[in-house]
Amino acid sequence: MKVEQNIKRLKYLLSLFNMTIDELLMLINEGLKKPISKEEILTENIKVSHLKRIDKVFNKGLHFYLDPKSPEISKDASIFFRKSKFDTDLNIGAKKIVNQFEEFKISLSAISKLAEINTDRVLPIYKTSDNPKNIAFEVREILYPEFQSNLRDFLKSLISKFAEKNILVFEFIETWNKKEKANIDGFFLNPNVIVLKRQQSSFRREIFTLAHELGHYLLNIEEVDNLEIVDLANQNLSKIEKWCNDFAFYFIAGKYGNVIDKFEKVSSANDYNFEIIERISQNTHLSQIAIFTRLLLNNQISHKDYNSVKANFDEQFRLKKLEDQKQKELDKQNGVQRGGAVPKPINSPLLISTIQTAFYEGVINEYDVCKTLNITPDKLDKYIQ
Repeated sequence: MKVEQNIKRLKYLLSLFNMTIDELLMLINEGLKKPISKEEILTENIKVSHLKRIDKVFNKGLHFYLDPKSPEISKDASIFFRKSKFDTDLNIGAKKIVNQFEEFKISLSAISKLAEINTDRVLPIYKTSDNPKNIAFEVREILYPEFQSNLRDFLKSLISKFAEKNILVFEFIETWNKKEKANIDGFFLNPNVIVLKRQQSSFRREIFTLAHELGHYLLNIEEVDNLEIVDLANQNLSKIEKWCNDFAFYFIAGKYGNVIDKFEKVSSANDYNFEIIERISQNTHLSQIAIFTRLLLNNQISHKDYNSVKANFDEQFRLKKLEDQKQKELDKQNGVQRGGAVPKPINSPLLISTIQTAFYEGVINEYDVCKTLNITPDKLDKYIQ
């Protein structure tokens, strides 16, 4: 069976994802004995089976390719049309996530305008020439919530504080069996959207990513990031990335940032200050390796000692994973059911209030509320009266 496609829409996606026809063919021909040719997909009348394989790559729904209206390639449509180079080489999974939230941002912006919701920027725009430590302490007075020992609760509080200043934070969650996992930790989209990858096993990393992306928001410079803690000490980072890392560290560390900066040289002679660093980690939600990496950046620990400390943390993490795996296998043998529901992303209060107002103003319906907030109809009365 064949259908009439709008070829311009396929070409738009190739441009959006910076993909060639040959690269697309490699993806859609995976596992096929008889490969699909270029001519078979660059034709007005295309087999539905071919179109389905194409859509497995882009996840747009078949209706997208059949729409006679040609999409416009514009900077407003995507960060991929606004920027040609990113600090990390994005895979297809990452590009799809970014595109998904860009489209959602545009849709939410339209809803806000129709409902006459004010989403103007509240905080000023800073420059990389501004001292990131000073700005961190200044902004911390506005956006840092009451400290909570529970990592997820603290992250939720941060997202709520950001919402108060019209900064919209989203999480995306990838299941363990997803084929194309995004090779990113987070990103910032103009004018006010931050997106984080849920780090279920390392909320400290997610909290640091949020603070880093806040740095991009404050500079008003879009970026898609893959953050590795060890890169905090990388002297080859761009001025922008270094500023955002420094800002994030001091935003999270607060007064403990000054304590860390005043450390004497850390070495085996003083047991690497493990006890103090562990306590600071507990009181800030900075990971211990992030603190040691800051010490390396400040020349307060030698490369040799840093590598020794890092190897120790890596070994502890490996052993913990091994222990967890053994426990899973043991539980399976004993018939113990493990696991549960897939974790849900944290909804920003700014998203919830926007959707509520739009519903009361008649801009969207109950179905839209459920879909946007990712809730079942029986939970609707918790959000709208």
